[in-house]
Parts: sequence; C-alpha cells; structure tokens
Amino acid sequence: MKIIKITIITLLALCAVSCDSYFDVELQDQATLEEMFSQKKMVRKLAAHMYAYLPKEENPVDANTEGGFSGRTDARQINASGYNNPVYNLRCSNYGPSTITNYTMWENYYKAIAHCTTVIENIHLDKEDSQVMRDYVMAEARFMRAFYYFCLFRTYGPVIVWGDKPAPMDVVAGNLDRNTLDDNINFIISELDKAIPYLPKQYEEVGMTKASDAGRATKGAALALKARVLLYAASPLYNGNKLYAGMTNHSGETLFPQSYDSQKWVVAKEACEDFFEEVGDLYSLVQAKKDTGDKWKNAFQAYQNIFFEQWNDETIWGWWMNFTTDWQGRSGGYVIAAGPRGINREGWQSLTPSFKLVDAYAMWETGRYPVKGYTKVSGMQDFSKPIIDEESGYVAEGFSMTTQYEAEWAGEFEAHNSTLGREPRYYACLVPNGYYWPCDPVGKTLAHPANKEKWDAEDMKCNFYRGSGSYCQYWDKDSQNNSFGFAWRRLYPANNPLDEAKDFQGIHYVYPAFRLAEMYFNYAECCIETGDYGTAVEYIDKIRERAGLVSLKVAYPGIESDPELVKWCFRHEKMIEFALEGPMHFYDNTRWMTAKENFNVLNWTLKMNNTPTDFYDSWTRTSTDFKLSGHAKFSDRDYLLPFDSGQLSEMTNLTQNYGF
Repeated sequence: MKIIKITIITLLALCAVSCDSYFDVELQDQATLEEMFSQKKMVRKLAAHMYAYLPKEENPVDANTEGGFSGRTDARQINASGYNNPVYNLRCSNYGPSTITNYTMWENYYKAIAHCTTVIENIHLDKEDSQVMRDYVMAEARFMRAFYYFCLFRTYGPVIVWGDKPAPMDVVAGNLDRNTLDDNINFIISELDKAIPYLPKQYEEVGMTKASDAGRATKGAALALKARVLLYAASPLYNGNKLYAGMTNHSGETLFPQSYDSQKWVVAKEACEDFFEEVGDLYSLVQAKKDTGDKWKNAFQAYQNIFFEQWNDETIWGWWMNFTTDWQGRSGGYVIAAGPRGINREGWQSLTPSFKLVDAYAMWETGRYPVKGYTKVSGMQDFSKPIIDEESGYVAEGFSMTTQYEAEWAGEFEAHNSTLGREPRYYACLVPNGYYWPCDPVGKTLAHPANKEKWDAEDMKCNFYRGSGSYCQYWDKDSQNNSFGFAWRRLYPANNPLDEAKDFQGIHYVYPAFRLAEMYFNYAECCIETGDYGTAVEYIDKIRERAGLVSLKVAYPGIESDPELVKWCFRHEKMIEFALEGPMHFYDNTRWMTAKENFNVLNWTLKMNNTPTDFYDSWTRTSTDFKLSGHAKFSDRDYLLPFDSGQLSEMTNLTQNYGF
C-alpha cells in the first residue's frame, strides 16, 4: 500500500522537475496545504509538479519505462551488445512478476494521480488568482489525472480507480482489487468531459503564453486524449476479447467486456470529429520551412521538422525530451543511442531499425510499398525472404552508382539497389551500409582518433561491413557497434559534428506525444471499422501527401473497394510515419492483437561478421551473425504487463494478468 496510499508529506517533499520553461520548479516547502494553496507562486509550483511524472516514452533504451517497449516490436532490431540488456530480455519475453520489480510505472502514476487529486481538492483555497485561472488549474489537474490513468490502463489493462477522492488512509491492502475495464474508461472520459469546457484553445485565453507555458494542458490535448482512449476501448484487446474471459476481480466482476460492441467505433469516430470541429483549425502538418522548389526535398525537410522545429503547429501536446542530463544533454543521448561508433564521439547503436521497417518505406515513383510480406520459417517471419510487390519498382539485388542528399560533397558512390528510389522518409531516418554519414567533413575536427585534422570522406562512409581498421570498425563482437547495416539518424541534424560534449548538449527536442498526424490516423481507423473506406483513404493520403507520395488511389487503383487492402495500407503507413517514435507501434499491435503474429521474428541482419569481408557480400541477409542466441518472442501473456511480486505481496487479492 505504500505505492498507492500516498501521504501529504510525500507529495510536498523535496522534488525537482527536470524539464524546461514552465516545468523548471522545485518543491521544497513543508507548509500546510492551506498555506501552500493560498500562495499564487506555490500554486504554480504545485501545478507544474503534476508534470513531473510524465512517461519516458522518448527514451527507447530504457526497458523500465514505456520507451523501451519499441524494442519488443517488429520495427526495431536490438543492437550488438554482448550482454543480455533489459530491453533484449523484454524482447525475448524473458521476464515475469519477480524480475520486473524495477519497473516504476505503477508506483509513479499512482503518485501522479494522488498529486493531481490534491490539487483538485484544494485549488479553491487559491485567493490570489482569478476564477478563470482557478478553473483552468482544476481542469488541468483533471486532464493530467485522466492521462495518468490512461498510462496505467494501456500497460496493465483495467486498474484500481479511486475516483474523485484520494485513496482512503485506512484502506486494507488485502481487500483491494481492480475495477472493471468499463469503470476505467468511464472515469477517464468523465474527467476529460469535466475538463474540456475550462481548458483554453490557446494559452492567451487564460493569461498564459506559449513561450513560457508550452506543454501545459489545452483543449486540443484533452480532445486528442479522449479520442485515443475511446479508440483503445473499441479495439480488439479491450472489446470482446475472449482470451480474458476468465478474468474476474475479487468481487466477481468480469474485468474485460466479453461481448464485442461495434458502437464503440462510432463513439471513437465522433470523438475524432469533435476534435476537428472544435480545435482542428489550430493545427496543421508541419512542412518545410522554405519551399526549395523540389517536391522530394520539401517532403524530406517537412518530415524532419516534426522534431527539428520545436513546438510546431502539428504538436497538439508534448514535452521536452529528457533522455539524459549528463554531458550528452537532454536529447543528445538519443543521437548517441542511434549513431555509429567512430563517427560520433560515442555511439551505442542500441537503436536500429528492423528489416521490416527498412522494407516498409514506399517507392518514390509509384507510391507503392515494395514488400508485401515475408515467408515464414518455423512459424516466424523470415525477414531474409521478403515477398516483393513486382509493380512497385523495387529492385532487391545488385548495385548502382548514386549520390546522397545532405552529403552532396561525397560525390557518386556505389549503393545497393534496394536503397535507391525510396520515399524521402527513408533517407530522413536511415543511413544504409555504404552510404555517408550526412556531415560535411571539410573543416571539422574529431576527438577520436586523437588529433585527426579533418573528417575524411571515406572515413565518413558507413561501411559497416569493415572488420579491420582503427576508425571504421563498426562491427566488434565485444562492443556496442552496429550489427544490422543501417544506422538510425532521424533525430540527427545534418552537418553537425558530434565531437565534443557541447555538440550533444545543443540537441534539444520536444517530444510530440500527441500530434495531428495521429488524429488523422485515428479517424481513418474509425472510418475503416465503420465501413467508410473512401474517407479512410482520404485521411491516410493527408499524411502521404506531406511525404510527397502519390495518393493511395493512384498507387493502388480500386483500393476503396478492397477493405483488407485499405486496412493493410493504413497499418503500414502508420508504422512508417511513427517509426521508432515512442511506443505507438507497440501499443497499436497489442490493442489490435496482431503482436503475436508480427513480433515473433528471428534476428536477421546483413552479413556483418567480425572479420574483414567483401562489401558486396555484406548485403546478404543472414541470421548467423547476431551475437545473442535468443530471438523476439511474443505470446498471449505478453499483451499486458504483469503486476510485480512486490505489489502482489502487499495486495494479496489483486487479480494478476493473463499468463502470469
């Protein structure tokens, strides 16, 4: 009960919020609640502290939070680290209640909920602010409380809902059990419905500014969260899922609805329409800052600006990325996690794409997706055996001469044909084997190797196949180097040397936890599930248009009369658009109940052994070069995370999740 029954002393103890702007506060006062809420300055701090518990979705190498969940998916490969790191163990389903005790999500979010409830109960004591501001803080607290309940829900399924009051101080832990799924959803939605009328469309409506308050709750954020919650509630995992038929709580209530309700998709669709009607005119898909006169380059820059342009018009709600806080800076650690060792001052290579993600990106000329699927081996997808769409224009074998956008200084070089002619998002995210790291070497210095005066163009080439040499030794059986053959560079701004600590500390991004592209996808999904395939295609095409691609109607004539093709293209496109961007892809596949089918894959890589080999041979797909023997595993038990043994020892009647 120490996790749920949070005392006032805990809430008001020393706490630091390591974010930017509005969130840079510390709570050090030990005053009474009445004293604290009577002070305008302290109310600001108490409100800001509600954001101290935000999920670490932006951290893809932290297995103890939702960010690491991307490592469980078919969109990501695990790095070559020669040890069983936590993300790898999670990927291999090598975990259970006794081994996930280091997960802090359960404790963190209930602390957050308790803090939000304290604000809701006491904001009336604030006499220094206007009624408009008091109403706003009340609504803000309801929004945040709803969000934290959703964070619990998406990971554990239905949880304990305390309602509008804090947990009773005299509650007996052994008597507690989970509320039903409907209880969870109804409470979250009721909180948002109470908050929405008092949340501003724009900060100026309540006397705030975007410059100082960006990231605080708005009407758009609440409407977007409401649509997402209802979308989840309509999805197969939560809507008539027979796998959980036997799950009842201590009171005998069935936790998960056992009858499919198609009306839930209608309700979710209406929530999306409410968003577009009430605040849709405030948001737009981010574009290139300046028209280059080239459609391909415009699309390339537009996609990069999702992160490169802070607090852009596509971001509905988000927060400053807080990957780490040492010499790497708050976002530089993300680039380190993805960058090649040797080119960067340091490169972990713990964030690399899978073949499925690399294969997913459309062809520029036709707009078609080049790979339709994979042959199965032992019941698992074999990424070395792609099923090619012959109409796409994709060439799976051979080499050709090419040049590289953002590395024009490199001139012509030989590249594998599978990397040619792809859409802009492919190159905005990937640096394939044989390409150049996109940083002009002229006039740059590099700390490793010491005293090197210039970044030589050949040294900049991502020749992952090399097994010898001091500078380009990207494969090493005992290090954290690239084992796959593709570097992930989505958050790397071209022509920025990564030599000194200051180079990393200058990289600072806003994580767009909710952005307009998701609302388009959410609406398209609801349209698919309610039979409106034409509108679904229209909204998918809004995202493809920003990527510079032809419409789905052109790429796949007659698609509107083929529901399965529409759904396949929708899921394919969403995987690309949100590539390794938080845990979106993981939660999509779990709520669709497609994770068991999609996430069981072998560790296929390019032929990257640790001895010198031939560049042409290095483009052979193989499963023998991956150092760790285990592979991705996902079974029925893995759709929801289990409650850990420590929690179960306190709450002895808490109903454990299926399979644990």
